[in-house]
Amino acid sequence: MDRLFLLSLLVFTIFSSSAFAFSDEDPLIRQVTSESDDNNNHLLNAEHHFSLFKSKFGKIYATQEEHDHRLKVFKANLRRARRHQLLDPTAEHGITKFSDLTPSEFRRTYLGLHKPKPKLSTTKAPILPTSDLPEDFDWREKGAVTGVKNQGSCGSCWSFSTTGAVEGAHFLATGELVSLSEQQLVDCDHECDAEQKSECDAGCGGGLMTTAFEYTLKAGGLQREKDYPYTGRNGQCHFDKSKIAASVTNYSVVGLDEDQIAANLVKHGPLAVGINSAWMQTYIGGVSCPLVCFKHQDHGVLLVGYGSAGFAPIRLKAKPYWIIKNSWGEHWGEHGYYKICRGQHNICGVDAMVSTVTAAHTTNPNL
Repeated sequence: MDRLFLLSLLVFTIFSSSAFAFSDEDPLIRQVTSESDDNNNHLLNAEHHFSLFKSKFGKIYATQEEHDHRLKVFKANLRRARRHQLLDPTAEHGITKFSDLTPSEFRRTYLGLHKPKPKLSTTKAPILPTSDLPEDFDWREKGAVTGVKNQGSCGSCWSFSTTGAVEGAHFLATGELVSLSEQQLVDCDHECDAEQKSECDAGCGGGLMTTAFEYTLKAGGLQREKDYPYTGRNGQCHFDKSKIAASVTNYSVVGLDEDQIAANLVKHGPLAVGINSAWMQTYIGGVSCPLVCFKHQDHGVLLVGYGSAGFAPIRLKAKPYWIIKNSWGEHWGEHGYYKICRGQHNICGVDAMVSTVTAAHTTNPNL
C-alpha cells in the first residue's frame, strides 16, 4: 500500500510540474510539447499544428466531415503526447504520422501480435555465461540487420519480427545478409499455437513469431523479399520452394532474465520480441522509460542491440536501454528504431516474449 501511495504521489508531482527541457530539433514537435503556453493557447493553435502535420506526412482526407473528425482526434492526441512526455521524461513525445488515429484505430491497424498461452513444446534456450558481456552491443554495426521496413496498414508486425530474426541468424551462419519475405508469411503461414488451436497466424489479422518459426521449419525456409515482395495485404500463397534463400534448424524461447537475453542476443543474433506499444504512438526519440506500462504484449519487434547509457535531459539520469527495430518505416521514432529502458525488469513486457532462431549453414545454389 505504501508503494502504491508513493507511486501515485510521484505521478501527481510529475503532472503538476511544468519545468522540462524539450528537443528543439523539429519546430513542429517543439511547438506541440512546449510548456511555455497554457493548455488553452496550446489547443487554440491545434489547427496550425494540424496543417503542419498534414503537410509533413502527406495527409489528405476525402470529405470535410472526415477532416473535421481527424482534427478532433489530432487535438486529443496533442493532449495525450503532453501526458506521455510528463510520464516518460527520458524520451521525446509529440506529433507522429499516427497523430490522426485514435488509440483503437492505431491498435487495429498497426499492431497484430497474438498472445497465446506458452507452448509446452517450445524449447527453452540454454543458460549462457554472462560474465564477459560487452557494455554496449549493436548488430547493425556488424552487418546483421537489413534496412527498416514498413508494414503499412496491415497487422503483420509478427512477420517482420520473424524475418528480422531469421535474417540475422542467416547472416551469422553464412556471412550473407539477405532481405527475406514477410509476404510469404502473410500469405502462406497459417500455423496454429500448440496449446490454443484457435490462435493461428493470420496475415494482416495478426500472428506470433514462434508459430512463424514453426511454419518456416516445416516449409523449408523463406524466399527473398525481391522474389516474394511485400504488398501489405492478405493474398494467395505462391511460395516457390526452389527459391528458398534462408532455412532454419531450430528456435527457442529465452526467459525473463535480462542478462540471458543480452547473452542470447550477442551469441545468436537479433531476437524476436513482443512489447506493449502503449507509448509508441507518440514516440519521437530518446530512451523510453515510462513510470507506468502494462506488461501484456501487442506488437512484434526485433531486438538488435543494447546500450549502457542513453541520452537523458538535464537532471535525469542516463538510462541503459534496448535497441528495437520497428516496422513502421524510417519516418517513425529514431529513423525507425525505438529505445526502451533496460534493467527495469520487463518494462512494457519487453523481457517476457523473447525468442531466438538458428539458421542452416547453407544457401540456395540456384540464387
